[in-house]
Amino acid sequence: MEWYYIPALIGAGILCGFINTLAGSGSLISLPLLMFMGLPANVANGTNRVAILFQNIVGVSSFKQQKVFKIKEGIWLAIPAVIGSILGAILAVNLTEAIMTKMIGGLLVFMFFMILFKPDVWIKGQAGIISSKPTWWQILIFFGIGVYGGFIQAGVGFFLLAGLVLGAGFDLVKANAIKLLIVLLYTPFALAIFIYNDQVYWVAGLILAIGNMLGAFIASRFAVSWGAKFVRIVLLVIILGAAVKLLIF
Repeated sequence: MEWYYIPALIGAGILCGFINTLAGSGSLISLPLLMFMGLPANVANGTNRVAILFQNIVGVSSFKQQKVFKIKEGIWLAIPAVIGSILGAILAVNLTEAIMTKMIGGLLVFMFFMILFKPDVWIKGQAGIISSKPTWWQILIFFGIGVYGGFIQAGVGFFLLAGLVLGAGFDLVKANAIKLLIVLLYTPFALAIFIYNDQVYWVAGLILAIGNMLGAFIASRFAVSWGAKFVRIVLLVIILGAAVKLLIF
């Protein structure tokens, strides 16, 4: 690996970690860079999971340190997501990427207008529907998101946020923290598959992880100090950008 890839990976990792922590689809930055370095798409995908794993360790720890959430608030929703992610990884071989890309883009456009025209739901949350244990339909929602995350990953953060805000009633700051916890719990399963198939370039993955961890730490501090209104604005911008990229380019 050439020396100049090191600052490039760290810089991309910072942006990726920041975006993933506040919204999602930060991998739209890191994956193209890894492939530009000459890594095959599957190796780039596996290598990127290393950075995502470390990013979420830092993000979850930072949110937990700031007392944004309690682990037990997310663990019950994480269980169906983890199970779903395993199924999604198994089904990945049948994925038609072109069709799914357009579907994701369309869903992101829909979510953009939901966040734009119903700001109070996303900023204040809905305390009345939060319970200590999830209902059957919440389990179904997060199982489905887990399946999606298992075989695609890109954009899963947006759908986790939608499930956590609209389906579980959390505000955006707490939802982001629990989102990171859920991804943290199912990422090792996906990463293990890539490792087993020798599709992880550890040097690039660990360097990228340095940036991702720094970006996640910065974003978690911004989220808490600036509040849900700031996170909503960031989320709108990133969703619109990701949707345009998926639908047009």
